[in-house]
Amino acid sequence: MDVITEFTRSQLRTDIPDIRPGDTIRVLQKIKEGDKERVQSFEGLVIARKHGQGISATITVRKVSGGIGIERIFPIHSPTIQKVEVLKRSKVRRAKLYYIRAKAANETRKKMKALRAPVESTPHEENNP
Repeated sequence: MDVITEFTRSQLRTDIPDIRPGDTIRVLQKIKEGDKERVQSFEGLVIARKHGQGISATITVRKVSGGIGIERIFPIHSPTIQKVEVLKRSKVRRAKLYYIRAKAANETRKKMKALRAPVESTPHEENNP
């Protein structure tokens, strides 16, 4: 058993900052396409952190792009993660912010209602008091 724990301890990354739900972060991830390799950034709100501090720890990051919510799950200790930057910290009172999904959808619906043009009344309705 000691061999397994030593191996996993050697694979843990030490350059990752303290990430908590409510933080707005930018994750830079190496993407390999064919023989080319590039760095792609994903910026959003951390809505969950799961699986503790070990090698299998993950974070769920949510962003809204073009009115559509996009969520990605990143393994924190993955070698494809090049860098994680904490852009903003927010105080939250929950460990999992899944309610943000519904809240964002409701706010989008409210905006859509506000954008609709008001329905003009017909001349028949104006004549009757």
